[in-house]
Amino acid sequence: MEARLVAEMERWPIVDPHSHIDAHSPAACTWDEIVSYHYYTELAHSAGQPAADLSPEMPRTERLRRLADRLPDLDNTVQHSWLSAIAREFYGFEGRLDASSLEELVHRADHRRDAPSWHEAVWAQSNLQAVFLTNDFDDPLEGFDTTRFIPCLRTDDLVFRLHEPRTVERLSQASQIEVDDLTSLRLAIGSRFAHFVSRGARACAISLPPGFRPVPAAPRRAATSVRRALCGLPLRDDEHLEVQSTVFWFLAEFCAEFGLPFDLMIGVHRNVYPDGVDGGRDLLDRRVSLHDYAGLFRAFPGVTFPISMLAADASAELVAYAWIFPNVVPMGHWWYANLPAWIEPDLRARLQAIPKGKLIGYYSDAYKLEFIRPKFAMYRACLARVLADDLIRRRGATEHDALALARLLLIDNPRRVFRLDKGPPVQPQIADSSDQSAK
Repeated sequence: MEARLVAEMERWPIVDPHSHIDAHSPAACTWDEIVSYHYYTELAHSAGQPAADLSPEMPRTERLRRLADRLPDLDNTVQHSWLSAIAREFYGFEGRLDASSLEELVHRADHRRDAPSWHEAVWAQSNLQAVFLTNDFDDPLEGFDTTRFIPCLRTDDLVFRLHEPRTVERLSQASQIEVDDLTSLRLAIGSRFAHFVSRGARACAISLPPGFRPVPAAPRRAATSVRRALCGLPLRDDEHLEVQSTVFWFLAEFCAEFGLPFDLMIGVHRNVYPDGVDGGRDLLDRRVSLHDYAGLFRAFPGVTFPISMLAADASAELVAYAWIFPNVVPMGHWWYANLPAWIEPDLRARLQAIPKGKLIGYYSDAYKLEFIRPKFAMYRACLARVLADDLIRRRGATEHDALALARLLLIDNPRRVFRLDKGPPVQPQIADSSDQSAK
């Protein structure tokens, strides 16, 4: 039964609502671009390989050799299964991933000379329909098809690095507004929303640390702290928090005005392990509660909040909040929670407790197109097992019923929530008055 469900799901196109794909170079043209994905370097380091051996500064040939030596130590992991699937499905390689196969894999994966056609081939073979990007706030969003590669405004730098002169410089240049106070800051952020929406953006997104507390903007009180941040002056801890909360609240206001969902990825502590490899220094923190976000959800009932929690044991709280709040939507299984051991019980709880039209099943978080297909295959297998056990065997539903529900999670809900079947979100005029900035 599960095999039949999976076989049907494999026929469907993939809508991937969150990735880190570079639309200008979406597929990998070398084996190095595949195996340097941070999952493999951090696992190799965890298995004993010195971080220096896996650094981008290490000569490529030597780095690949040392990493290949470690791959057999990882063959019990689901991450290794993605790598094996890529080698098999895209390169026709059926052997063992180790040092003896490195030369052959490097040869088979070399598509530097036919890069444009290879990008298209991977897109077609993966049966991709739409892939959401992660775009810096100053991205010009030019030179790619925004009906396939969907822009998403990523806002971490605006909230957490506004005190850095380079962030202010980037915002001023991108918006063509001299950003030096609260009013000009709000105008500049609004201009970036207008820019993104005009070029097909369908979401705003941010990753948030456990200690973050979204509180309503208080512009009169925050004006001094914001001005000091914009001038690069030293800030006390409470002033940093005031700036972060003010900018975050502005983002929520603009999501409401422009009709964009606001993706919240909650629970990451950055640089916990500074001696780790690139991409392998951040960790989850279980000390996080959506109770701190309840006021945000109440304040913006018209904004949809697709939410991912980094700690797998936070899923019960996310289920409860999605149960109660109409605008809270569980989305995917983020990062450290992206394992079948966590996905299946989490998915089972969501399907048992939350209206089916509110569930966004999965996203890849991939950096190259090749990873989307095997990651979605992993999720489809989990989904098939849960639907077969809970819906068909225990509740007497048909396979047709199960597939209809699966299609909601994988295709219909993400397309509806992110308005992929409709025209662009609204584009309001950005008010420049201090009254508007005090909303």
